[in-house]
Amino acid sequence: MNTRRPAPELDPDANPAAVARTILLRQLTNSAKSRHQLAQKLAERHIPEDVASAVLDRFEEVKLIDDAEFAREWVRSRSTYKSLARGALRRELAEKGIDPELAEEALEQVDEDTERSQARDLVRRKLRPGMDLGDRAERDKYTRRWVAMLARKGFNPSISFHIVGEVIEESLGD
Repeated sequence: MNTRRPAPELDPDANPAAVARTILLRQLTNSAKSRHQLAQKLAERHIPEDVASAVLDRFEEVKLIDDAEFAREWVRSRSTYKSLARGALRRELAEKGIDPELAEEALEQVDEDTERSQARDLVRRKLRPGMDLGDRAERDKYTRRWVAMLARKGFNPSISFHIVGEVIEESLGD
């Protein structure tokens, strides 16, 4: 005989606010999330919009949801560990539903010097012994590859070309 009760979100008689709280707590246990992401999860689980909004408001009141802190931490982490530039970070924050003003405040953590240094390091890591960067065709091929890599990480194309050129010149000087 099965005496286990169904999970709250599967129980048709469950209180929707209790189900919403359970879903949010489970989501926040794994990692911080934006209000927008959590609202999407509640919508996927068919939580009524008014209930979802009230529960999300309460979670914000008690600081379990804080989009400004989420954005700051997201920028710090993704900039440090993924070497993403402000452009890519801005896109990711928008996808997570972060207000543009909060996103800009969080992006202030990443200054231009840090971005340039990260780009330079990324390109230097791609340098390999035996690369014939003195050959024009080879240099052009690697320039395209490395600029494309930096573009995927959100770096400005003109800065990318400049930094790739600098790294190539440094390597030729060795």
